[in-house]
Amino acid sequence: MLSVWECSLKSYTPAKQAEQCPCKPGSSSPVKGLYLFGIALNSFSFKMIRVKELHRGFKEKEEGLKQRKDLSQELAILRGDLVISTTACDNLEKERNDLQNAYEGVIQKLKDHHQSELEELEEKLKQFYSEECEKLQCVFIEEAEKYKTQLQIKVDELNTTHENLRLDLETSHSEKIEEMKTAYEESFSELKKTSELDKRLMEDSLGEKQTSLEKIIDELRSENESLKEKMRVQEEKKKLAKEKANAKNPQLEYLEQELESLKAVMEIKNEKLHKQDKKLMQIERLVENNTTLVEKLNKYQQENEDLKARMDKHMALSRQLSSEQAVLQESLQKESKVNKRLSMENEELLWKLHNGDLCSPKKLSPTSPLPFQPSRSSGSFSSPPISPR
Repeated sequence: MLSVWECSLKSYTPAKQAEQCPCKPGSSSPVKGLYLFGIALNSFSFKMIRVKELHRGFKEKEEGLKQRKDLSQELAILRGDLVISTTACDNLEKERNDLQNAYEGVIQKLKDHHQSELEELEEKLKQFYSEECEKLQCVFIEEAEKYKTQLQIKVDELNTTHENLRLDLETSHSEKIEEMKTAYEESFSELKKTSELDKRLMEDSLGEKQTSLEKIIDELRSENESLKEKMRVQEEKKKLAKEKANAKNPQLEYLEQELESLKAVMEIKNEKLHKQDKKLMQIERLVENNTTLVEKLNKYQQENEDLKARMDKHMALSRQLSSEQAVLQESLQKESKVNKRLSMENEELLWKLHNGDLCSPKKLSPTSPLPFQPSRSSGSFSSPPISPR
């Protein structure tokens, strides 16, 4: 006996499957052709399986001949279905080729249309870019002129401030130098006056001492003259006495001679002592004068040291002022160099703007983005940096 599965295969025929198909016969849509081709393939596979099973059953059972007849009939039916499915496949292949040709034509038309639209868009973008570039060039020139005037105003202000500062420093420096000169001249005149006054005082004291010494010398001379006169009178008296005594006693004459020699020795010693006293007095006077002179010299040296210290301070101040002036001169030179560089950069920028180097239009590719954004304002123009002082 046949199994349930075989019974179901018997009940499933291509005619029934064609009746269950929702597509109407005679339709030429590709979906219908594919659907029919699938149905034919399915029915063919199912029928082949059925043929195999039936062939196996005929070998096992005694009713092989009957089933073989049925199978031959079914095989004929399957052959008819195969012919139908092959014709359907040919029709589907033809429809697919037609659809592919139509699709390629539509794609070519779309490509041509897209290319024409791209060319039109490129022309519009070039025109828009050139117009915006001209506008931006005008804006850039105006901004450059404005920043040039601002930069020139700032440079003039810096020059005026620097010139005023330089003049103030020069005036203050000259005033300080004049003050130092006047102070030095005043101190020098004061020292000169004090030295002249001390010199006059010393000359006056020296003259007074000299007059007093001359008076003493005159008194001593008068005393010496009187003493000489007295000694001369005494000598005359002694000579007379000697003559009288010689006539009387020769021994007394010898004693008188000894006395005269002793007196001469005493006078020589007295003169030596007197000379030594004079030398001692002169030495004492010289020592006193030397001490006073040393004190005055020390005083003058101290004043000279003070003047030297003041002069050193004034010289240090003058050197400091000269160094500050040199620094200011160097800063002025640097600022002038910066101003020259900025003016050259500004002129170069203006030259580029006038020659159109900043806005040379480039050729746009079909897939390249827009090189210019119209939403950007002219305030985004970057001014050249101004170096602070």
